[in-house]
Amino acid sequence: MSNTLVLDVDGTLVDTNYHHTVAWLRAFSDAGITVPGWQVHRSIGMGGDKLVAAVAGDHVEQEHGDALRAAWERHFDVLLPEIQPLEGAHRLVRAALDLDLAVVLASSGKRKHVEHYLKLIDPGDVAWTTSDDVDASKPDPDLVQVALRQVRGTRAVVVGDSVWDCEAAGRAGLPSIGLLTGGFSEDELIDRGASAVYRDLDSLRAELADLPFGPVDDPNA
Repeated sequence: MSNTLVLDVDGTLVDTNYHHTVAWLRAFSDAGITVPGWQVHRSIGMGGDKLVAAVAGDHVEQEHGDALRAAWERHFDVLLPEIQPLEGAHRLVRAALDLDLAVVLASSGKRKHVEHYLKLIDPGDVAWTTSDDVDASKPDPDLVQVALRQVRGTRAVVVGDSVWDCEAAGRAGLPSIGLLTGGFSEDELIDRGASAVYRDLDSLRAELADLPFGPVDDPNA
C-alpha cells in the first residue's frame, strides 16, 4: 500500500467531545477548581497530559494533574455507554479500504476507550494507536508517527476534528484534513494547517480519492 489515511477517533469517528468536556468539568469541580466550560471544550483533542495546564495553568498541573486525570477517567467511564459513532464512520473506513488505502487510527484517548469505540464503529482489520503508546500526545506528532510505523504507506494524510490534529500533522510533516464534527470552525482548522474542511464524514468519503497525501520520510522506522 502506498497511501495511508491517519484518522483521529474522538470527535472524528465517535461523538465524544462534549462528553469529554463534561467529564473534565466534573473532575475540576471535584478538586474545587472552577474553569470555563468553553475553554475545556476548546482543549479537547489534546491529550490529558497537556489539557490540565492548558486550561488551568502550570501550577494546577503540578499540584493536581494526576488526580484530575484520574477523576476525568472515572467520570468519563460513567458516560461511555452514551457514546455513539458519528454518522458515516463505518462507511468512511470501509470506503477507504475499498480504495486500497491503508487505514490507521491515531487517538489521544486511552486504550480501553478506543477498544470500546472500535466495537461501535466496526472498522474491520485496521491498525490503531492510543495515548498509552506514546510519552507525549497531540499536538505533539508522536501519535501520528507511531501510527505510521504500523503500516507500509509511503504517503499519508491526517484527518481530524480539532486544531490539535492539524498541528500534530504539521509537526509530522504531513497534510491534514479537518472535520466540523468536533465543534471547531472551518477558519480555525484552516488557520492551523488543514488543507480542506468537510462538514461530515460522508462528504469526506465522497472525495477520498482526491485527498492531498504527502510523503512519509520513513514509515517503518
